[in-house]
Amino acid sequence: MKIILLVIGKTDAAYIQEGMDIYLKRLKHYINFTVEVVPDIKKGKNMSSELQKIKEGELILSKMGPGKELHLFDEGGTSYSSKSFAAFIDQKMLNSVKELVFAVGGPYGFSEEVYVRANSQISLSKLTFSHQMVRLLCVEQIYRAFTILKGEPYHHE
Repeated sequence: MKIILLVIGKTDAAYIQEGMDIYLKRLKHYINFTVEVVPDIKKGKNMSSELQKIKEGELILSKMGPGKELHLFDEGGTSYSSKSFAAFIDQKMLNSVKELVFAVGGPYGFSEEVYVRANSQISLSKLTFSHQMVRLLCVEQIYRAFTILKGEPYHHE
């Protein structure tokens, strides 16, 4: 299985990229994992937030193909504990999902078309985080899931 984290725009904060790099390096030991960046849509004076979501959604959907499962990190999604998220990933591996795609939306979230295409929505917290910060949290939680699945001492209860 391959896991892809699909994000909108480049990371504009060095500390976030540095944190991501730590976990990306660690993840190489467990799974084929990549981060794919969908180009930023600059919101001009005449572009509504809804139109921006639609344009970003078109770019996200253009990355989806056969054999790819799309799961959105979204504040309205299902909440998992770290152990249950690890079990979620384990189940996807057991079901022979070829490519597991996790998406982080832009500053206004996802378009309706992306929600329709998605296999699920996953909430990281009831709190709201910047779309930049979420990518670091996602990479860390995916790394944590693999350490749980391997019985390694990273996760404590």
